[in-house]
Amino acid sequence: MRAIVSTVMTSPRRRALARAPRVSLLLLCLAACGSRTGLFGEEDDGTDLLPDGGPNVDGGRDARRDSDAPFFPDGPLPPIDAQPRDANRTDCPDAEATLVYVVTTENELFSFYPVDGSFKFISKIACPAPPGDTPFSMAVDRKGVAYVEFTDQRIYRVSTATGACIGTTFQPNQQGFGNFGMGYATNDVGPTETLFVAGTRDQNMPASPGLARVNTSTFQLTKVGNFVPDIARAELSGTGDGRLYAFYTKGISNGPPSYIGEIDTNTAAVVAETPFPTVDQGNGWAFAFWGGDFYMFTAPNGGSDVTRYRPIDNSVTVVATLPTRIVGAGVSTCAPSQ
Repeated sequence: MRAIVSTVMTSPRRRALARAPRVSLLLLCLAACGSRTGLFGEEDDGTDLLPDGGPNVDGGRDARRDSDAPFFPDGPLPPIDAQPRDANRTDCPDAEATLVYVVTTENELFSFYPVDGSFKFISKIACPAPPGDTPFSMAVDRKGVAYVEFTDQRIYRVSTATGACIGTTFQPNQQGFGNFGMGYATNDVGPTETLFVAGTRDQNMPASPGLARVNTSTFQLTKVGNFVPDIARAELSGTGDGRLYAFYTKGISNGPPSYIGEIDTNTAAVVAETPFPTVDQGNGWAFAFWGGDFYMFTAPNGGSDVTRYRPIDNSVTVVATLPTRIVGAGVSTCAPSQ
């Protein structure tokens, strides 16, 4: 995600990193598996999305109802909890083969394999965006189709198998949502899922536009609500058990500190939060959940660092680098949950 819309055309996006590890031969096989088909002829047609309107329409989890811990609407939030809530899922038999996909300001599409921290270049994407506009954010559905928002505030469909790109009928600035972070979460425990977007709060904006859903059949945006408390510049990543997480700052600065919070998909309330005092989003950032861990892609100095947060032991570790600036990441909700 870009730091500030007004600097989209001039600011670099992510951190100057050490050299990225090269991809193993094993990853070449995994890339094919992880993208599933990624073919536009086999995409989700949006019919598995629930209709807009009404309470709990997305079927998402409300952490305040699912947890026995007290909720403090006007006090400190509890730390995030990423432990799986449902076992013996059968809708994702090849979960271990899924990959994280990232896109850069140079229109490069890569896969990222969290197990060994390796990147594999897939293709340059050539979306029909106006000259000079670049990727801003990305989400990936269960069929390997990426939805990429560009700085022109339009959404494009990209195959994670080939990098092929086509336009969509999404109209910019629906309900005040200009640029935004993106991520899928399942409806309850799946297999259906919903694309969520988080409006970006930039300079001269009193608050974020909030959280919304986008129906990828009609490309209509429906607002869920304002973030409570308000957050800025959030990227999103969801899970296969209906939870939605955000990676964000709290002011117009890109940080540090940065935060990961759990978002109630029915109200947009931040119901849990963990701070990261030394993680600087920099000039570009992205976010993904895979295997029970969170991956923060940040660019304070030029290229991108990949910082892994492991909730099971609260460790924070830089696990990979890429010389170019990552501005979007997406991962299937079929990714491993632990």
